[in-house]
Amino acid sequence: MAIKITDECINCGACEPECPNNAIYEGGVEWAIADGTSIKGAYTLMDGKTTDAGERHAPRAVDVYYITPDKCTECQGFHDEPQCAAVCPVDCCVPDEMYRETVEELLSKKDKLHL
Repeated sequence: MAIKITDECINCGACEPECPNNAIYEGGVEWAIADGTSIKGAYTLMDGKTTDAGERHAPRAVDVYYITPDKCTECQGFHDEPQCAAVCPVDCCVPDEMYRETVEELLSKKDKLHL
């Protein structure tokens, strides 16, 4: 499942540079599938909607850093554990129960993001 950042986030920013998928954004910043990935053109999001990879989407949080589940792979295929959780000084990077995915699904997502 994807990782989420809870409201306990202290906005230290330690997690953002650790994400191999560029799935972590500062609160209030719009996100796009193309940010830090090799995706171009149409892309199907987890909710089934299709978007252009470069299209900007509303931030998922305003006051704290956030992770977009459409890009989070729990670092599968890159690291043994989610790097955001490994570096978080307040342990606010936790599994997001709303987005359950198997290891195979996470690896497939990773492959799509990094052609």
